[in-house]
Amino acid sequence: MARFSPADAFSAVMQFPIVPVFYHADVAYAKRIVQACYAGGLRVFEFTNRGEKAFEVFSALQSFVAEQCPDMLLGIGTIYKAEDAERFIAAGADFMVQPLATAEVAAVCRQHNVPWLPGAMTPTEIYNATEQGAAIVKIFPGNMVGPGYIKALRGPMPNIPLMVTGGVEPTNESLADWFGAGVNVVGMGSQLFKNADDTEAFSANIAKLMQFVNTLKK
Repeated sequence: MARFSPADAFSAVMQFPIVPVFYHADVAYAKRIVQACYAGGLRVFEFTNRGEKAFEVFSALQSFVAEQCPDMLLGIGTIYKAEDAERFIAAGADFMVQPLATAEVAAVCRQHNVPWLPGAMTPTEIYNATEQGAAIVKIFPGNMVGPGYIKALRGPMPNIPLMVTGGVEPTNESLADWFGAGVNVVGMGSQLFKNADDTEAFSANIAKLMQFVNTLKK
């Protein structure tokens, strides 16, 4: 069962709008990364369902986060089927992310009152996802469209919460481009985790990114 209400989860994502997108098969290493992100000031973390041990690692992380990172939302990404959505929600997923939008996963999230963040690209897909109950719509892959596309979307769709994943780099320039174009949240995968083995330096870099993003939101 999720530890946060949908309203609290949504508020947290909007307040801490850098979301790590991460998978690793080693539980101990995954815990170190989550802890480092938390120490750097992040409060939302997407673990992806991309390996055979994804459920095992996620379950271990959920317990770890509840004890060691109590303000952290731990969500699951790369979900396609209702049965996987059910399984990860039962394991405590605080939110559900898809690379696309499927009605069966949307229905499971509505049933369990868990925020659903589906992937979309075209205005029609974005609108339909919102109509099906998306808390935030994920523009993916962002590197195929760029910040200019977000800016164009904001004309007819000024109020739909948007997250972009893919094409976001952990630099002030990249963050300024995306947030300046109108995204509410960014997801970052491998680019964020370069040199993450030095967790102290990794946490410090995250803290700097969060500080910069906070200046953009003022």
